[in-house]
Amino acid sequence: MKVTVLGSGTSQGVPVIACSCSVCASDDIRDKRLRSSILVEHDDTIVVVDAGPDFRQQMLRAGVKKVDGILITHTHKDHIAGLDDVRSFNYLTKKPMRLYARTADQEDIKKEFSYAFAENPYPGVPQYEFVTINDEAFQIGNLTIQPFVVMHMYLEVFGFRFGEFAYVTDVNRIPEKAMIALRGVKVLMLDALRRHKHASHFNLDEAIDAARKIGAELTVFTHVSHLMGKYAEVEKELPKGMMLAYDGQIISL
Repeated sequence: MKVTVLGSGTSQGVPVIACSCSVCASDDIRDKRLRSSILVEHDDTIVVVDAGPDFRQQMLRAGVKKVDGILITHTHKDHIAGLDDVRSFNYLTKKPMRLYARTADQEDIKKEFSYAFAENPYPGVPQYEFVTINDEAFQIGNLTIQPFVVMHMYLEVFGFRFGEFAYVTDVNRIPEKAMIALRGVKVLMLDALRRHKHASHFNLDEAIDAARKIGAELTVFTHVSHLMGKYAEVEKELPKGMMLAYDGQIISL
């Protein structure tokens, strides 16, 4: 299995519009962060987790030619705003794009992209096929996926486990049931927004503490804000077996 980091940034990305801080001005490519998303490939099965505002750019940059489904963690704008761009895949495959989401998130997507669900839709609108998921494992092709629920302040958000790899974004509390689902994971990709405390995301210290409890061999922190600091400086401070994600990073399992 191969995991590609399509985006490792927070809702505003890095650099942030009109910001002149040292991180946003950095010429280190690892400090250039599109909105958080990953690509998971296993044999001939390819899935994407979330489709934020940078989805088109991410697909082009990674050279993606097909997607078997998009998994939705939750429906905040930075995780679904790019769903209109599945139209290209619709055209090539002559099929709707499968969106794997809980029922409540499906309703949010229907409101956000209401034109795609109109009784007489305009020609060329995106086409979706919803697949309802809960916390039970499911299959896409030969890829087994185990969802689990974490808390993003008061909002339930899906994390996903793919065998020895798990992806947990937008979280500030991991319930016991999710901790059980994460047992034995070898590579963990986990939300770490910034250094100081935030109401709905782990800060760096909280993420490190959670990572130690989970005990993965490698933890990669994602959904990173410019307030975290420069990649080259932060990486020197992290405990052994932990690192910041960066766009384009590839993890092979």
